[in-house]
Amino acid sequence: MDNTTDVREFLMSRRSRITPAQAGLAAYSATRRVAGLKREEVALLTGVSTEYYARLERGNLRGVSDSVLDSLARALQLDEAERAHLFDLAKAAAPSSPSGSRKARPEVRPSVQRILAGMTGTPAYVRNSRMEIVEANSLCFALYTGILSPDTLPLNLARFMFLDPRSKEFFVEWETLADDFAAALRTESGQNPRDRHLNSLIGDLAAGSTEFSTRWARHNVRFHRTARKTMRNPLVGEIELTGDALVLPGEGLTLIAYTAEPGSHAQEQLDFLASWAITGKRSGGHAPTGSVSGTGTESDVQA
Repeated sequence: MDNTTDVREFLMSRRSRITPAQAGLAAYSATRRVAGLKREEVALLTGVSTEYYARLERGNLRGVSDSVLDSLARALQLDEAERAHLFDLAKAAAPSSPSGSRKARPEVRPSVQRILAGMTGTPAYVRNSRMEIVEANSLCFALYTGILSPDTLPLNLARFMFLDPRSKEFFVEWETLADDFAAALRTESGQNPRDRHLNSLIGDLAAGSTEFSTRWARHNVRFHRTARKTMRNPLVGEIELTGDALVLPGEGLTLIAYTAEPGSHAQEQLDFLASWAITGKRSGGHAPTGSVSGTGTESDVQA
């Protein structure tokens, strides 16, 4: 798959957001016809000729050295995730890049399944790089009541987010999460541009959701490690949890685990859901009253 367009639009979008003042350059004219830096200014900051940078921005990263990519990342003031994405785009442009596609649904080892089952007080699931939940424990099913169950596996979270209207009711901070989902898929696409299953997913989302296609066009990328998330559960109301992403190296899988602050209202809600998940009923108890007042802040994770 040719990633020329992705390279061109990524570089253009990054230089358009930086002003000469932010880059430490003098603005010689009060009127500028371009937003952000000009090509020659990026070339100057990178230490290459304008012609060479123009070649890069046309989408040709073949043969570009790591030192030039590092200089370009500094010139464009890329953060850690954006820098990694630039290197991924360059790697994918190399003639030696492998072709083909990964398994549509990587298998979850029995030992990992046992870990999930043993996490009786922690909602957890395993997803692949295409945002597809492939395994989950009983408390996670309870947390995602009405959405996730053994019968609905595998469930693609990106399809749920952008193509299922229930997602806006379930995820309290839907707009923020939608930004993160699109950024996660853009990051994955940069790493694996020849993944047919991923490309098919992105095509379906772009065709079916304007909200996705708008976000996709921004070329935003982000690392996904930990987050606070608020969900609306039919049994306990709004519940705010922290999700942590634990990568299973070499398997293309990530384990997502949700926890609450000890002694918090959210922990009471989790305890109730854990009891409900085990017994299938309320065991004579009552769901914790009230709802989480905090809005939660998403930070570096699609969990």
